[in-house]
Amino acid sequence: MTDHIDNLLKLRAEARLGGGQKRIDKLHAQGRMTARERIDLLLDPGSFEEFDMFKTHRCHDFGMEKKIFPGDGVVTGYGTVDGRLVYVYAQDPTVLGGSLSETFAEKICKIMDLAIKNGAPVIGLNDSGGARIQEGIESLAGYSDIFLRNVMASGVVPQISAIFGPCAGGAVYSPALTDFVAMVKNNSYMFLTGPKVVKSVTHEDVTVEELGGADMHSTRSGVSDYAAQSGADCIGYVKRLLSYLPQNNVETPPTLPTQDPSERRSEELNSIIPESASTPYDMKEVILASIDNRDFFEIKENFAPNLIIGFARYSGKVVGIVANQPLHLSGVLDIDSSVKGARFVRFCDCFNIPVVTFVDVPGFLPGTAQEYGGAIRNGAKILYAYAEATIPKITVITRKAYGGAYCVMSSKHLRGDINYAWPCAEIAVMGAKGAVGVLYGREAQKTDDPAAYLAAKEEEYQDAVANPYVAARRGYVDDIIEPARTRFRIIKALGMLQNKRDSNPMKKHGNIPL
Repeated sequence: MTDHIDNLLKLRAEARLGGGQKRIDKLHAQGRMTARERIDLLLDPGSFEEFDMFKTHRCHDFGMEKKIFPGDGVVTGYGTVDGRLVYVYAQDPTVLGGSLSETFAEKICKIMDLAIKNGAPVIGLNDSGGARIQEGIESLAGYSDIFLRNVMASGVVPQISAIFGPCAGGAVYSPALTDFVAMVKNNSYMFLTGPKVVKSVTHEDVTVEELGGADMHSTRSGVSDYAAQSGADCIGYVKRLLSYLPQNNVETPPTLPTQDPSERRSEELNSIIPESASTPYDMKEVILASIDNRDFFEIKENFAPNLIIGFARYSGKVVGIVANQPLHLSGVLDIDSSVKGARFVRFCDCFNIPVVTFVDVPGFLPGTAQEYGGAIRNGAKILYAYAEATIPKITVITRKAYGGAYCVMSSKHLRGDINYAWPCAEIAVMGAKGAVGVLYGREAQKTDDPAAYLAAKEEEYQDAVANPYVAARRGYVDDIIEPARTRFRIIKALGMLQNKRDSNPMKKHGNIPL
């Protein structure tokens, strides 16, 4: 028996070396961690239980029968993060470049199946050269098997992808199907076709970073939620993200104790709105002033910054935050921000996370670029997401809420549960100046002083229409609140809504305007 145990320990030691010490040293020289080091950094010490350590590929073509590595290039298993169960797989670039084979895919599928059955998040640590060319269709079938499970797991358990190296071709679709994607600056990249193919087909000269780097995907494409400074930073981001998420779609997010009093006033909010309606202010200050301990975990911070999304806590309970940002494009909704907001609201709805929406929106961004790009179709996505969501929805209108943008930003008409407005809020089809120009522009030209006439009409319109009291009289706003009391009123509303039950008509699924 002793010999058998010694042999087992020897084989385990060999498997842990992946592609060998030389390849590990080369990876370290590049400032990168191995697959196992990433897992160790992610999981609680001693909690990792590995599966399929001795699994190997079945390919005997192109000399592959001489290239056998235990584990076949991916480390899979389960463990805990802050004591909570997670399933994890980490691609190993020291084994055949981390390329995916049939058995490689089987290992990933096994833990994804377990995650769905047992109701725990799946975390993928990606660093792969793509499909293993020697296996051909088997590797492509393996990718497809993983994609299917990504879809089946969607809305059942949280799925997080962290990209530490290459992720190209069909391999990009598994991360794209997950809920959150984090990348590492100057180390990771994602694209469907590489720079050489782009050059041969479109004659464009583009670098790897320009085509699919972390900065590009976190600012322009929106594929990545976060561009980490290092591998350790990326894993830290994943761990913090997990702290806001439930284990699955039938649980609620973890509640944490807080010393921040629920009745705390935020006097600075009583003076944060500028006198001029066209002067911007920082909506993040409104968010920070109202949440627990000013602790806000922002998602997609550098993509479509005219809309803010992220997680926070009120009285220890997790919420999703959606807010227009007047500092960028005056807080208008456009194609990118609409898609950004819609996907986030739908994620929160999947996983029982209430959404608090702060509204200061002058409308949708005008222009041919927006219209040609499908502003109507894409703007409808955020409308659809709010209307479909059955989670608690609380809305605070801080200043402007104009036109169709008022409707889509969690209005009472889209089943908003509690809708508040600050006393300075303007709720109307459009701003007073624009409305008066349409209504009285011609008439003003017939007067001795058109400017004075329009100014008087603007004030009249403001008093009659563009204020929160008109909406309050109709019940579209539940109350007009003092800004300093925003935190207290949100916490009270969340408490009242904690047992909310709502449903949609029975159907297979809706047809969101994609």
